[in-house]
Amino acid sequence: MSVSPRLSQLIPAADRNDIEVLEQRILAYQKGKEDEDRFKHYRLTRGVYGQRQFGVQMFRTKIPFGHLTPDQLIALADISERYTNGRLHLTTRQNVQFHYVKLDDSPAIWADLAAAGMTAFGACGNTVRNITASALAGVDPEELFDVTPYVQAAFEYFLRHPICQDMGRKIKPAFSSSDQDSAFTYFHDFGFIPRIQNGERGFKVVIGGGLGAVSMVAQTAYEFLAADQIIPFMEATIRVFDRYGEREKRMKARMKFLLKKLGLEKFLELVAEEWPAIKHKSVPIEAGKVPDLGQVPADNFPPVDPISQVVYNDWLKANVVEQKQGGYRAVNIRVPLGNLGAEQTRLLASAIKAYASDDLRLTINQGISLRYVPPSALPHLFNALYALGLALPGFDTTADITACPGTDTCALGVTNSTGLATRLEELIREEYPELITEREVRIKISGCMNACGQHMAANVGFHGSSIKVSGKVVPAMQVVVGGGVAPDGRGFIAEKVIKLPSKRIPAALRRLLDDYRELAIDGEYYNDYVHRQGKRYFYGLLKDLGDTANLTAEDFHDWGQDEDYRQEIGVGECAGVSLDVVGTILNDAHLKLAEGKTALAAEAWNDAGHFAYRAMIIAAKALLLAADVKCNTHLGILNDFEVNYPELSQSVGGFKVAVLAIRRQEADAPFITEYYQKAVGFVGAATAAREAQLQTTGEDKVVVGEYYKA
Repeated sequence: MSVSPRLSQLIPAADRNDIEVLEQRILAYQKGKEDEDRFKHYRLTRGVYGQRQFGVQMFRTKIPFGHLTPDQLIALADISERYTNGRLHLTTRQNVQFHYVKLDDSPAIWADLAAAGMTAFGACGNTVRNITASALAGVDPEELFDVTPYVQAAFEYFLRHPICQDMGRKIKPAFSSSDQDSAFTYFHDFGFIPRIQNGERGFKVVIGGGLGAVSMVAQTAYEFLAADQIIPFMEATIRVFDRYGEREKRMKARMKFLLKKLGLEKFLELVAEEWPAIKHKSVPIEAGKVPDLGQVPADNFPPVDPISQVVYNDWLKANVVEQKQGGYRAVNIRVPLGNLGAEQTRLLASAIKAYASDDLRLTINQGISLRYVPPSALPHLFNALYALGLALPGFDTTADITACPGTDTCALGVTNSTGLATRLEELIREEYPELITEREVRIKISGCMNACGQHMAANVGFHGSSIKVSGKVVPAMQVVVGGGVAPDGRGFIAEKVIKLPSKRIPAALRRLLDDYRELAIDGEYYNDYVHRQGKRYFYGLLKDLGDTANLTAEDFHDWGQDEDYRQEIGVGECAGVSLDVVGTILNDAHLKLAEGKTALAAEAWNDAGHFAYRAMIIAAKALLLAADVKCNTHLGILNDFEVNYPELSQSVGGFKVAVLAIRRQEADAPFITEYYQKAVGFVGAATAAREAQLQTTGEDKVVVGEYYKA
């Protein structure tokens, strides 16, 4: 597929280049000219992720703070119908995913995205991922100022920044609009909460949070950091993570583990050491650079009766928020399981154009938030949404259950999260209708322990697992309680309680809800109740449901299945294993030099310096792997190279000193030109050294993936 002339005129040059390279590399892979694992690493950073089903991909977009226009929503619907199964999936990171994508169609999808002002660059893989934010940012009555310009600035700065393309693991930032922390900053690598000090805008900064199998609450780096300093701080911190972070052991490679290992004080000392090399020590951000609202509807819609007054009343209570801009309402749309059909999406876009502004936001609970809806338009909008099956009351309440796709499409899925979510929502609507408008307990489900459904940030959460009974496997869910964000902004990581057969989870939820209703003190927040009772209490409450002596045939079926459960877990691709040879790795170093040369020609000194740094690290890694030396951090490579190749190290005046010069001086033209030439000389010398080795050994060396990741 080649980009059509019609689209080419609408696509920015950077995206056009990315699309052409993706197309070339797909062709090379299909002709057997590119190793599968190397191609996998490349396509992941371009949003193309292997799906559970053989021969098809998941394609992910990258949408900062979830901002879309109605026209972009239509473009996404058209893409889903043209290239996929006709469905959009909204994620917990304010993105849109397409499933059942043919690899050959991915360049065309990206072309259509770029023509509509969207991208897929850095959507997956070990990059700075999508930057999320409070869905009400800009209209939140509690906010000190609108964070969206700062999110957009950070997104643009790091989108194609060289340091973000070859990290050991992904980085996830988030911005909350207020101390209520509706963006869940406490479990992100970077979290920012607005502050004003002496009339100056800035942020409270937290770092090193994360969910997954080992969840951690972020630590406070600054109570106040001036707004123009947040991007330089992020860059310096990513430099530390890139240099010191684990790369061999995938489960220990997130920034939270490095922070825990070093301690906050030492970690911030290392960040300070990187500061002299940061070219942009101040990045002012234009506070007024906010999304265009388009033509905001006037508040003069004629009276109309809602289709269902009862549902409308609950909808007004749970889904409609008064904006800080007097006279307007923000309307939040529940999207069950985050799934929208193509035609449904187009009709929704038409309704948005009629009754709201052009600035809509995807939410972290897989919904959509509209803004600038005039009060007289509310019943009209409700009726339009009702006709589309999108007027369900209970946005972000107990009845609004977040669930990842699980075994529907994800290779890592252990059990079916979507079927369970549907059943639990039915249970709440039928047996606990009062909870449709209440937010004391929020429920989240993940198909595995990796927490894409954010189960560790739920008051009551579940993640996919299994139980072996008499040689058979029972689909199960690990129950966790006490996670999430309190109304006052306190962050809680949930605690594991007990593993139960999946079909018994509805009974477990009943017990948890009834127990809280009966025994909590008036006004007691659920997580405070959990901590008062203690983990053992909840284990005792649910223990008998874990008894496998009385299993029925139904217990061996997962949700949505009518046959015995079979566990089929694939391999996640965000840091897939590699099989390579030393010569190919050396070639990577030469490719980085080529990218550096292009950056030098464009006088992009900062970028050229990063490419030169990468080239030297990669070349040294190749020679270390040839000597069977593990390469799990950049710092380890620097130290080990001097020990194993002392003569080559001294040829550049000490390898570690030469390479780390990049963190001691700002990236100006004279320094980077000299630094780049030193990299050219070193990579050439390393290549010559490897050629000399091959004259002795006679053949290149196969390298196992875990050693290659650094």
